[in-house]
Amino acid sequence: MFGKLFVVSTPIGNLEDITLRALNVLRNCDVIACEDTRITKKLLTRYGIDTAITSYHEHNEVEKSQKLLQVIKDGKDVALVSDAGTPSVSDPGWRLINLSIENDIKTIPVPGPSAVLSALTVSGLPTDSFLFLGFFPKTVVKKKELLKNIKDYPYTLVFYDSVRRLSETLNILLETLGERNICVAREMTKLYEEMVRGPVSQVISAFSERDSIKGEVTVVIEGDRGGREETSSEELRKKLQEMKKSGATLSDAVKTVCESSGESRNSVYKMALEIWEK
Repeated sequence: MFGKLFVVSTPIGNLEDITLRALNVLRNCDVIACEDTRITKKLLTRYGIDTAITSYHEHNEVEKSQKLLQVIKDGKDVALVSDAGTPSVSDPGWRLINLSIENDIKTIPVPGPSAVLSALTVSGLPTDSFLFLGFFPKTVVKKKELLKNIKDYPYTLVFYDSVRRLSETLNILLETLGERNICVAREMTKLYEEMVRGPVSQVISAFSERDSIKGEVTVVIEGDRGGREETSSEELRKKLQEMKKSGATLSDAVKTVCESSGESRNSVYKMALEIWEK
């Protein structure tokens, strides 16, 4: 009997952000494969877990994936973790996960923290559809090329960036995409957690007044609105009320209003729910 591969999400900062299930998996598996053994050891020590750990990172994942695959084939359970968040999301793990699937090994997600979702949910921007871009390109040329290719996308955009390049990135955003609402999430779940929201020019100004910016950064950007004027809340409510009177279901009304106005499904659904419950 083969063992199993558990893909385990771990805290992105605050060590209390870990599920009971994740702790049980880490405690009861045979081996934990992690990016940096020193970082994972801190988490395990915090919760009194003494499971064996082994390094698995971008520099050894080709060779190590084969070795871990054999461990699983020998009947042992392996838990895959990254330094923070969910493995394989801009972190090592994809190769081992795919090898596991190709060899008919049970591959089990143990969900939890994710910097992408954490930043998105508090950004104040639409969450019904979004595009995650991973780590933003390092060079100016590649940044501009990427942004030009996705300029017309209506989805909320999310990416990781280095604080050392953040100022440059924000100015390129303004130049390429124009004035859009954004949210820069810095040091999420940590002591100096900060969300800077507003039009990109305003956020640029806010950061320009600081001597330095530290920590890890996730940037969330408003999608393209296609030149449509924003519909007021009163207009949206009126359209929903008219559709209710005409006999439309809540679901159909939300879909129709979202398509005609360009508003996010979340905001329209909340408004529609209030109307339909009356």
